This record gives sequence, structure tokens and C-alpha cells, in this order.
Amino acid sequence: MSARKPIRMRRKQERGLTLVELIVTVTILAILASAAVPLAKFKIKREKERELRRDLWEMRDAIDHYKDAADKGAFQTKLDSQNYPPDLQTLVDGVEVQTKKVRFLRRIPVDPMTGKAEWGLRSMKDDPTSDSYSGDSVFDVYSKSLGTGMDGTKYSTW
Repeated sequence: MSARKPIRMRRKQERGLTLVELIVTVTILAILASAAVPLAKFKIKREKERELRRDLWEMRDAIDHYKDAADKGAFQTKLDSQNYPPDLQTLVDGVEVQTKKVRFLRRIPVDPMTGKAEWGLRSMKDDPTSDSYSGDSVFDVYSKSLGTGMDGTKYSTW
């Protein structure tokens, strides 16, 4: 019977973690977590930039399709518009072509950098780098964000 007592004593002493083991484990986890946070921020920013490029491409493509259809005489536009749409909402609402409605955009996308569906607009009369919009027709769109991309260029120049 005396042989059993030391085994029970050893088992009681071996249960659980020591304070030193716990501190080392928490420290290692904290180091790993602090290394993961910048990577996550980088990934989120890269994804927003990818979404911004896609949205700009989609809207510019819709503007081009509208102009091509207007140049072919599918519908009437204002004389001074040079066959560009009057605003982005026209691309969503569509225009009458013969007897059917043709839409060029499903919706105006939300700018991922500002979180709003507000975009900077330029017409043919505007300077290519200006922030002002003459209001005649939409030739180009850009982000109103003042931020800078990971490549060092401003989002408003994309």
C-alpha cells in the first residue's frame, strides 16, 4: 500500500500549468497576434483598392456603351452633350431605344474609400485633373477620397 501513495502524490503535483508556462504561452500568442494585425489591415486596404478599380471600370464602361449607342443614333441626346450621359442616374434608369428600355448600369456603386455612392464627375469641357464639374454631361468619374493608394498615387487620380 505504501507504493501507491507516492504515485498519487506525483499525479497531484503534475496537474495544470505553472505560472511560468502560462506567461510564456500568453507572450507567444501576443507576439503572433501583433504580427497578424498589420497583415490584416494590408489585406483589407488591398481589397478596397481592388473594389475601387472595378467600380471605376464598370462605370466608365457604362459611359462608353451609352456614348456608342448614342453615336449610332439609337436615341436622342442633348446637342451640347457630345452624346455622353447627363448624369450617372441616367445610366441606371436607362433610355428608350425604339420600344424597349436599355439600362447601362444596375446601380451606382458605393465608393469603397468614402463609403458613399457619391463620385466626382468630369465633362468634356472640364480640365482632366479638375475637381469642378460643369454639369453638362458625364465624360469621366473619379473617387472623392483624399487618401493615397498603396502604389503612392491619390485615389482621385485613378
